[in-house]
Amino acid sequence: MRTILIVEDNDKNMKLARDVLQAKGYATLEAVNGEDGVRLALAHKPDMVLMDIQLPDINGVEAFRRIRANADTASVPVVAFTASVTPMDRHRITDAGFDGFIGKPVNLKEFLETVRKTLESRKP
Repeated sequence: MRTILIVEDNDKNMKLARDVLQAKGYATLEAVNGEDGVRLALAHKPDMVLMDIQLPDINGVEAFRRIRANADTASVPVVAFTASVTPMDRHRITDAGFDGFIGKPVNLKEFLETVRKTLESRKP
């Protein structure tokens, strides 16, 4: 079973992501801030991370950088999961090196397709 770490501070968005992913057979881990997201990524080495960008402590870009800076998690795909969807926001996220982008509000078909493609790029 593939494991996806969801780093999201909004309860409704967390529940949506968790419920959809678990219904498709994925295991999930959950963090409500960037520090916990980094800690869980390092401890569990998930198959993928969904990272909100606007978080209450360190932002998602900084959490992403910390995950990538560790040799044990450097290859874990991280997909931005964010309401920051302007072209400038997308450019900033792409330039930071994220493996993908899922905008909010969530389009479930696009959400699941991005997750599938991202996981396929990293076979167990």
